[in-house]
Amino acid sequence: MFYFKKSNVKSLKIARILGVSLLTLNLGVAAEYSLLNVSYDPTRELYRAYNQEFTAYYKEKTGDIVNISQSHGGSGAQARSVIDGSPADVVTLALAYDIDAIASKGKLPQNWQSKFPNESTPYYSTIVFLVRKGNPKNIQDWNDLIRDDIKVVTPNPKTSGGARWNHLAAYGYALRNNNNDEQKAREFLLKLYKNVPVLDTGARGSTNTFVKRNIGDVLLAWENEAHLSLEQIGRDKFDIIIPSLSILAQPPVAIVEETTQKRGTTAIAQEYLTYLYSPKAQEIIAKNYYRPTLKEVADKYQATFPPLNLLTIKDFGGWQEAQAKHFSDGGEFDKIFEAIKRER
Repeated sequence: MFYFKKSNVKSLKIARILGVSLLTLNLGVAAEYSLLNVSYDPTRELYRAYNQEFTAYYKEKTGDIVNISQSHGGSGAQARSVIDGSPADVVTLALAYDIDAIASKGKLPQNWQSKFPNESTPYYSTIVFLVRKGNPKNIQDWNDLIRDDIKVVTPNPKTSGGARWNHLAAYGYALRNNNNDEQKAREFLLKLYKNVPVLDTGARGSTNTFVKRNIGDVLLAWENEAHLSLEQIGRDKFDIIIPSLSILAQPPVAIVEETTQKRGTTAIAQEYLTYLYSPKAQEIIAKNYYRPTLKEVADKYQATFPPLNLLTIKDFGGWQEAQAKHFSDGGEFDKIFEAIKRER
């Protein structure tokens, strides 16, 4: 039986306020931490596996216990939830603009992207097409998505990070194939969105619409979502089509320092995100169909991840410019949506 001095009891009360159940102090008792990772829609399986690995690694390293909670949703909506007060210790979102939005409110440093390797991007992905088995509509590239007989499933770029990658990939393709004529690229997007029967708020919602509700001929999907659909629903149900041109989708990570400094969890949050770059974590990343950034792991999965012809966000002037032009209030997406409503 332990007998605590009054000073130690006081220390334990302080520890609990900081998010630590039992500090080691001079008691020889393991610490217990809680950590909240606010993430975007299609990372549920990835972080379920990673959190299990990380808690085991951290307990073996330190003897301490980490209880990790997850929150998932459309990346833009998740960023707004953190801005509005969600007590995230870390964010692992779909694109840098959403973390920039959090930083603009003073919740983490403006230079957050310099805190971890690869501009704080431990894995990357791209956008592919998921079609019904046998590809009955013979969908091969972006130009097929504007045909009158095609129904396209994609989420809403106002709330979903994946949808913004989809939008920019389609726009970039249209520019490349129309001598950078922006008017023709806008007309291409208008035709594409006319073929979208429903705009879900997040990527996972769109996946469910396509694979479970059986709506649409093609899903514009994160590469990992497409592979998970084959794995979980059935390889006899769907095929993956790689378009001639797609986009380098970089989902970054960051510590929400306003939260971690209050809770005393900065060190554990740092460890949590740093470990994403480790060989064991990169294996988990690859097995969940995200592309690893560690070369030794990436080389092992070349058959899973074929080389691609990719645009980057720099082709659109960076996220600040792309967001302002395409996804802000009154931007290109709003104009397209209003035009479609008028026609209907």
